[in-house]
Amino acid sequence: MSEATSRRAVTNGGVIAVAIGVMNVATYGFTIVAATALGPQQYGAFAAVMNLLMVVSVAQLALQATAARRISSTPGDVSVIESGIRRVTWSTALALGALLLLAAPLINYLLRLESLLTALLVGAIAVPLTIMGGQAGTLQGERRWRPLALLYAAAGVPRLLVGTALILWQPEEFTAILGVFLGALAPVAVGAVALRDRVHHEVPPSAEDHGVRALVRELGHNSQALLAFFAVTNVDVILARNVLDNADSGLYAGGLILTKAVLFLPQFVVVVAFPNMADAQERRRALRLSLAAVAGLGVVGVALAYALSHVALLFVGGSQYSAVEDRLWLFAILGTLLSMIQLLVYALIAQRGGRATWLLWVALLAIIVGAPLTASISALLLLVIVVDAVLLVGLVLSVVVFAAPPATPTPVVE
Repeated sequence: MSEATSRRAVTNGGVIAVAIGVMNVATYGFTIVAATALGPQQYGAFAAVMNLLMVVSVAQLALQATAARRISSTPGDVSVIESGIRRVTWSTALALGALLLLAAPLINYLLRLESLLTALLVGAIAVPLTIMGGQAGTLQGERRWRPLALLYAAAGVPRLLVGTALILWQPEEFTAILGVFLGALAPVAVGAVALRDRVHHEVPPSAEDHGVRALVRELGHNSQALLAFFAVTNVDVILARNVLDNADSGLYAGGLILTKAVLFLPQFVVVVAFPNMADAQERRRALRLSLAAVAGLGVVGVALAYALSHVALLFVGGSQYSAVEDRLWLFAILGTLLSMIQLLVYALIAQRGGRATWLLWVALLAIIVGAPLTASISALLLLVIVVDAVLLVGLVLSVVVFAAPPATPTPVVE
């Protein structure tokens, strides 16, 4: 890699890092505003809806991965892929939105919202949320980092501004979720403008099938992999409610705030590295460098959590969580493991190594079976760390050591 290429990679990574940082800070800020203005009872309903939307976002992430992989691995087919992705994106978005609208009474009941309108907004939000995934994946695959950065920033800042204004006007969970819906329209508008400019590659077309059926099959595989990852990263907080008492489960949940911070800190590395991980020539080098970058950031996070635990405590809820302060570095280790696992899951998607995702489901089962045998915060935390460490080794072997060489597509003969 030339010096100019290296500088460009660092610059692109910096642009995406800043944009994702802005998005995450704005999202966190809006959460704090909602928690403060709504109060515990109404904020509980808001948090329940946001957790449901996190599950719904699996479709968004799967679409993004599908579009980015296909465009980056076969750039000569970009116009065909964009057309197919656009059709699949809109079909998925409308189908998912309609399904959630029909399920609104059930959502209202299960989440105890006591507001059918709020439950209906979940279906409405799913549509722009899913469309954003197809747009982001197209820009990511084309390596158009600045428009992608604007899209990420637009996913956070408008939500903070519009949502805060609505909450201050009418502090209710309905207005808070309405702010989320209106904010979700902004990145779709940014993506629509950015994708008006077509990118042309001087690369011959491939023979890969980019039809709707092929795209839907890949979307299904990617959704399954990402859903398994989401389950592994979130199951322990649910289990903690059952194996620990209320006080300890609350402390465990507080520690996981730091885990999630360390997990999402290197998200920009995944975004920038993914197109290269889908490239047969760049795959191994991109994976090696990105794993090193993610691990390096994790080591820094663990060191800071250990040396400055009193500062880290401020980010997980303050002095009321002081009982878990001496274990925050362990939560940071968990976040580092999960961030590396996340990168390897995306590497599997990039390499179309869907069969190895069974490792994620086995890890999930191991945590579920082992959790009832724990009786303390430390025991549960160590169980999850050990299982995730073994999972990480298994994924490294699958992705790096035993990965099959990529198939070379047969050129089209005219």
